[in-house]
Amino acid sequence: MAPRIRIARDAGVCYGVERALNLAQDAVKEGGQASTLGPLIHNPRVVAELEACGVGVTDDPQTLSPGETLIIRTHGVEAALIEAARQRDVEVIDATCPYVRKVQQAARTLSAEGYTVIIIGEPDHPEVIGVRSHAGDGALVISSPDDLPTDFSARKAGVVVQTTQTLEALQAVVAALMPRCQELRVYNTICDATSKRQEAARELASDSEVMVVVGGQNSGNTTRLAEISRGAGARTYHIERPEELQAAWFDGVAHIGVTAGASTPGEQLGAVVARIEELCL
Repeated sequence: MAPRIRIARDAGVCYGVERALNLAQDAVKEGGQASTLGPLIHNPRVVAELEACGVGVTDDPQTLSPGETLIIRTHGVEAALIEAARQRDVEVIDATCPYVRKVQQAARTLSAEGYTVIIIGEPDHPEVIGVRSHAGDGALVISSPDDLPTDFSARKAGVVVQTTQTLEALQAVVAALMPRCQELRVYNTICDATSKRQEAARELASDSEVMVVVGGQNSGNTTRLAEISRGAGARTYHIERPEELQAAWFDGVAHIGVTAGASTPGEQLGAVVARIEELCL
């Protein structure tokens, strides 16, 4: 008997990504050219498709000439890079996810009010690098309580969170900070779409033998969905393309769950499901 294949109730592309894709496509709608500052989203297949339509990728706004168009990626960038582009009379289209902008604004507010800013997230992630540029001198980036300096203490400390982090990560850091700070202000800036996708993945994985997670290998939120699925007990495979699927993964399996990261368009998710169905015939 063929296995039951279910898709998580919340999966795939989110509002911020959809908005960014629309902005990029509109920028080159009539044969124009544009460049994104870093990959627009963490989905190599989509980035390649955009390039074929005239949306290239640059890591340095200094490579653009006055009048050219620069699109700021969904994860945001360092504030100084945007200013540098505008000073060169480059047309800037800001596709930063509105949820990421909220993190940047919260970091600016905390810094302006004299708080030591603590950013919970991955230090090398583009979103975190951008947020840090708004957080003032002395800002700390940590992934867990273990990353706090042993002698850390503060009269006033404020916390913001990378949008794709888990609530558990936020709670653990806050608990570690409470005894070390006289005043602690916390902004829960985890994206609602992220939370919904994580909870839906956890729920589906707990009732599935195998989970397939679809999205870029460089996507933090997709990687986290895979981690959550494994933690819920399902044998989990993180893939980008249907061609990566192997029939042996599904031998003797009765329940298969599928989810996708927030940078994964519906057609990519659908293609994976269709391939699983073929392999399980």
